[in-house]
Amino acid sequence: MTFPGARKTAVEWLVSVAPDPVACRWAWERNPLGVALLPAGRRWDVLILPGELGRAALEVLRLLTERPGPVLSDFADARLGFFVPAGTASGWIGTGVRGAGRGSWVVVPYPGRATGGVRWLVLPDGAGTLTDPAVLELAMHEAAVQVLEAGGRTP
Repeated sequence: MTFPGARKTAVEWLVSVAPDPVACRWAWERNPLGVALLPAGRRWDVLILPGELGRAALEVLRLLTERPGPVLSDFADARLGFFVPAGTASGWIGTGVRGAGRGSWVVVPYPGRATGGVRWLVLPDGAGTLTDPAVLELAMHEAAVQVLEAGGRTP
């Protein structure tokens, strides 16, 4: 799912949601932790899945789509965050799934840099590609079956 507009770099696309994109980028590029706090709900929301389910869902998404939208992972892959269109989080209902939408802030690592806790599993492409929520839901259903069949504990 890609949105029209001029192609940007991943950094430009991400900072475009900041209240002051220029100041955000300047600080982000100089932040020794390599992270920025960006507001969700402007161009994208983030659906946060438990690690086991999220990893399996990402594998299914890679089979279903040419390219999923950006995906973040936290410490030790305990949770994965899938970037979806703005407004998705407010209408999402799912056990164990958290939504970061309007009014939420997300810790985002600088694309291509290693950080201490958050990393990109799928980098933003700069074109605004996001994961289609309907395809993510389908991938989550399939992933839940796979996790249960493998003896996992997180459906």
